[in-house]
Formats: sequence, structure tokens, C-alpha cells
Amino acid sequence: MKRVLVTRPEPGASATCTRLHALGYDPVLLPLTRIFALQCRRFDMDCDAVAVTSVNALRCATEELLKQLSSSPCFVVGARTAEAARKSGFANVVEAEGDVASLSRLIIDGGGVSRIAYLTGRVRLPTFERNLGNAGIKVFPIDLYDTQGVELTEEHIRLLQSGRPIDAALIYSALAAQALKKLADRSELAETFSNTVHCCLSKRIAERLGGDCSLIVRIAERPDEDGMFQLLEN
Repeated sequence: MKRVLVTRPEPGASATCTRLHALGYDPVLLPLTRIFALQCRRFDMDCDAVAVTSVNALRCATEELLKQLSSSPCFVVGARTAEAARKSGFANVVEAEGDVASLSRLIIDGGGVSRIAYLTGRVRLPTFERNLGNAGIKVFPIDLYDTQGVELTEEHIRLLQSGRPIDAALIYSALAAQALKKLADRSELAETFSNTVHCCLSKRIAERLGGDCSLIVRIAERPDEDGMFQLLEN
């Protein structure tokens, strides 16, 4: 049974562990980042639609903000975000193929959108906003959450040392990749991470592992959890 380290923040981390256990893996829950909400109750711009690239944005949005925007068409990056958008009150949800490139094309090719509210996190790549901006669509970001690293304790170290070595680690963010690299470099954890397969959501995240040629690094073909789970099967 493969021992798999789950580094994503809660509440998603526990859901991932449950899924891993059902598939016959031995999950180890160790969130290396945490998500916290930012204050934004209302949005005062007039827009044609809403865009969402992360479930975290919907989790951190206030009921007042969601109620204000939920009558607009909501363009989302993939299936999990679509489900969260519907649960948040959006009736007209349009789902892309799991990445910001397909989401950008969906909005641009569909026409009818000139101003869009973007529910997002404070730290993000500029790709989505740049794509829409180049097509003449005005994007109004609404920062709803931020991400922080988790301070690791001796309890975390003992957790990692308490069982067999880690066979694979699921890495969802650049910040988590950096934190995991620091963990793996600790002498007392050398055996724990000696043959770990680092399963990364994207190439950008993999690059944050530092380019150490001794590391076993794999990148998901699809930038979602299903794509990362496929890496575990090899």
C-alpha cells in the first residue's frame, strides 16, 4: 500500500485523504499551506458575467457578495468549481476544460462579455487576466482569499517518521512545493523522503522544488486532482 503525503490546505486535504483511502492508498495528512478569507462584502462595478478559477474563492466569498452576483452567468475553470458555483447560488454556470487557457477561450469565443468580475485569490498568475485583456475584455478582480505557509512543528516531524517512507507526495501549489523541499532536506527525514515521487499539479509548481536532479518529479497531464491521481498509478 503506497503511503501518500497530502500537502493541500483544508478543507480539501481531508476530502483528498478520504478519496485516497477508498482507492487503497495510505494517506498522510499534512497541509503545508492554509487559506484565509479576505474581507469583501459587496462589489460596486456593473459587469456582464463572473469568472472563477478556484473553489477557494467561492468558499471565502460572503453570502452578501454571492447573492449580489449570482444572477449573472458564471464561467468556471472546471468540474469541481462548477459544482461549488451551483451550491453557492449561481444558476447559469458555464464550465471550461480544467485550465485557465480553456476558460479564457470559452469567455472570448462566446462573445457578449465586455466586463467580467473575477473571484480570485490575492496571489495569482496574470495569465487569465492578460488573455481577456488582450481580447478587449475588462477584468475586475475581487480578492477573496490569501494563502500562507504553515509553521511546521516537531509533531509534524514525528508524524512523518512514524510510519514507512513516503512513496508519493501530492503538491498543489508553489508555496507547498517550497515547504516540502525544506522538509525533505532535513537530515532526520532523509530516509522518509529517499524515494518519494513528487506529483505536481503543474510545471511551474515542479520548478519550485529547486531543480534537484536526485528528486523524482512528475507533472500531471491535466492540472487537476484527477490528473495527479493518475501519476500515483505508475
